[in-house]
Amino acid sequence: MSLITSVAATGTPEISRPDPARLIAGDPVHRTWLTEERDGLWCGVWQSTPGTWRVSYDEWEYFRLTEGVSILTPDGGESIRLMAGDGWVIRPGFVGTWEVVETTTKDFVIRL
Repeated sequence: MSLITSVAATGTPEISRPDPARLIAGDPVHRTWLTEERDGLWCGVWQSTPGTWRVSYDEWEYFRLTEGVSILTPDGGESIRLMAGDGWVIRPGFVGTWEVVETTTKDFVIRL
C-alpha cells in the first residue's frame, strides 16, 4: 500500500440515492468513489445529479466542490449557495436540506 494516494473519480463508484423518507424533490443519483475508509475516516469523491433531500449530520465533514452548483439550507437559517471551488466544513448537529441545482461533484473528508 502506497503512503500517497490520488483522490479521483476512477474505477467503479458506489451508487446510492437519498432515503425515500428524506427525499423532497427530483430523483438524485449519488456516485461515491472512496479513496480511504478506516478508523472512522472516509475520503474520496462524491457526485450527485439534481434533486433535494433532508440531511442530518452526526459526523464532521470537510468538502470542496469541483463541479456544479448546490444549495445547503440549515433548518431555520439562510441558504448557502455552493459553487465549484468553494470549500466548507459541516459540523455534527447540522440539520437542513441539500439541493443539487446542477450536477455536483465534491472531494470530501468525513470523520466520525
